[in-house]
Amino acid sequence: MKIVLAYSGGLDTSVIVKWLKETYDAEIVTFAADIGQEEELKGLPQKAKKTGASKHYTLDLVEEFASDFIYPMIRANAQYESQYYLGTSIARPLIAKAQVEIAARENADTVAHGATGKGNDQCRFELTYMALAPHLEILAPWKIEKFRDEFPGRAEMIAYCQAHKIPIEASLKKPYSMDRNLLHISYEAGILEDPWFDPTTKENKEMFKLSVSPEDAPDKAEYVELEFVKGDCVAVNGKKLSPAGVLKALNKLGGKHGVGRVDLVENRFVGMKSRGVYETPGGTILMQAHRQMETLTMDREVMHLRDSLVPKYAELIYNGYWYAPEREVLQALIDESQKAVAGTVRLKLYKGNIITCGRKSQFSLYDPHVASMEGVKSWYNQSDATGFIRLNGLRLRARKLAQGGPKV
Repeated sequence: MKIVLAYSGGLDTSVIVKWLKETYDAEIVTFAADIGQEEELKGLPQKAKKTGASKHYTLDLVEEFASDFIYPMIRANAQYESQYYLGTSIARPLIAKAQVEIAARENADTVAHGATGKGNDQCRFELTYMALAPHLEILAPWKIEKFRDEFPGRAEMIAYCQAHKIPIEASLKKPYSMDRNLLHISYEAGILEDPWFDPTTKENKEMFKLSVSPEDAPDKAEYVELEFVKGDCVAVNGKKLSPAGVLKALNKLGGKHGVGRVDLVENRFVGMKSRGVYETPGGTILMQAHRQMETLTMDREVMHLRDSLVPKYAELIYNGYWYAPEREVLQALIDESQKAVAGTVRLKLYKGNIITCGRKSQFSLYDPHVASMEGVKSWYNQSDATGFIRLNGLRLRARKLAQGGPKV
């Protein structure tokens, strides 16, 4: 048996490497995806091999993550439950895809992950495995009763690592869990499981890594200009950048000004509610700028149709259906809607706020002559509005005359 394990080097996967090897008498190949975690990836190959892995892969997927996963999602203005920018959700299908590719390269028959049986990540990993490599066996130790009996909590896992000389940095003092990538950092569990707990107070605010508190942000506002082509940001302040370069630049700017913090209680796919705190500085700026570009260049009916589908699109990503046919169909419609979404948006960042200060485009549908209230001549005839309103009010008149009208 040969298993490719999605490996972070944290407490859970450090334990899982050795446990899988001993329980299944298997060869373990570990895999970590570099999707912007930065310092978290240091020393992983050595650590994995000390723990029992025969081989380790760390793949640089940062640009692919930005261009093929984050950017398509930004083109949709996707937010789950109108708040969450889907930073963890959108990363999992990429990680699982790369894991499946390594399994094929290594002739492995099994893939494994360290996601719990209570969260969303188990769905995202396993639905991707099933969509891309249905022949592979899937092992999820947290859903195996024997594993849970052996490790009912963090204390037992830490003791196991100490007994087997597995190098870990975890301790019982860490009060929450954290997941980082290019788009965001998420914080959950531990002290955050109380939805009344305030992580922004002076004593607690050190939790945040990507952004300063809005109270501590500069007293002077800063302007930023974003240039778009076909719905994708291609330049920041006149400098051409790759998708990953755009997000890195905006993360720095947004973090400096306290932009992009979200604290929410969300509905997990498995049925429970959970509390999460997120930092998405660059993604928040990018999303607002993109929306402003659309307001200038996108047809009204196309926008309203696309917007009506966004909750479903966001839900598909959140639940793990990136590789499902319905997501692909929605993506085709979304991408078609972006052909003329091009131009420049100017924003002002100030103490957690993003203030729109201008937008321009060669494809602008805004006609100042038509919109002007100053009597400027144009092809719009105000007299036409009389018949337009009369026809649209016909059914309202009929209802009043025939049925007594609305209850007032």
